[in-house]
Amino acid sequence: MAKAAPEALSSSKLSVNIAGLTLSAPTMLAAGVVGITPSLLRRALDSGAGAVLTKSIGLNPREGYRNPTVVGVECGYLNAIGLGNPGVQAFSEQLKNIKGDLPIIMSLFGSGPEEFSQMMPLLEDTPVKGYELNLSCPHVKGVGVEVGQDSEMVSKIVSVVKRGTKKPVFVKVSPNVGNVVEIARAAESVGADGITAINTLRAMTIDVEAKRPVLSNKFGGLSGPAIRPVAVRCVYEISSVVRIPVVGCGGVSKWSDAVEMLLAGASAVQVGTGLATQGYGVFKALNEGILRYLSEHGFERVEQIVGLSHSF
Repeated sequence: MAKAAPEALSSSKLSVNIAGLTLSAPTMLAAGVVGITPSLLRRALDSGAGAVLTKSIGLNPREGYRNPTVVGVECGYLNAIGLGNPGVQAFSEQLKNIKGDLPIIMSLFGSGPEEFSQMMPLLEDTPVKGYELNLSCPHVKGVGVEVGQDSEMVSKIVSVVKRGTKKPVFVKVSPNVGNVVEIARAAESVGADGITAINTLRAMTIDVEAKRPVLSNKFGGLSGPAIRPVAVRCVYEISSVVRIPVVGCGGVSKWSDAVEMLLAGASAVQVGTGLATQGYGVFKALNEGILRYLSEHGFERVEQIVGLSHSF
């Protein structure tokens, strides 16, 4: 006998509140995937994402690295896009054209507190609901993990951003630092509203016939199934010590991956590689699977399973 169809995806069982943001579902489009135009962001929302992250945007336009910038490997993908983006001024103008009250979170990167402080006045009139600070990109000099590995620098950056906005601020941390829990604590101590764990792992691949690195930048960030256990560990450890929400990111492509993140302590999960391999339908599939899991295990809301594995 075929299983009964899951409840409507508008079910309040899927709704979550994260740092004051109410999302229709605990699944989010991760930064850096397709979020470079308002139309692509809206498409992800229409497909079932509870919120969407823009591509990481910096103070000034940046061309990024030359091709090849993305390559498939057995365990996922390696990418070194180089944070190419149109700059905060141009992108904020694009965002002002968005119609409707949409759960859009803007990903930002910079070289230090001064650059972040210069960006904030340009952004507050846009319809974004919050910010995610990319302090974890593993392959661009002077930004990302190079500033995000220093807890003092993280504290300074979060402080200036919080002074410039009343919107929620999430900090995306890196597994490439010595102590990711220490970085998360530092962000929380100065007012961060949430932590996103994790970004990609610094990695590379070499073409054995050409005898040279495949990526033009040589090094890139590894995403996909191989990093999920690392992400789950980071979510578990961070959620054990901070009181702010943790968003899990890394290798989520099926419903059980998402549930695993939630059980580890994530209040929501971000999806990147899953979108690349399955298309926009991945959000509906994940939401249906989470809803089915809740129903089969007797839970009424997503919040009831967040961090449940800590009880053992």
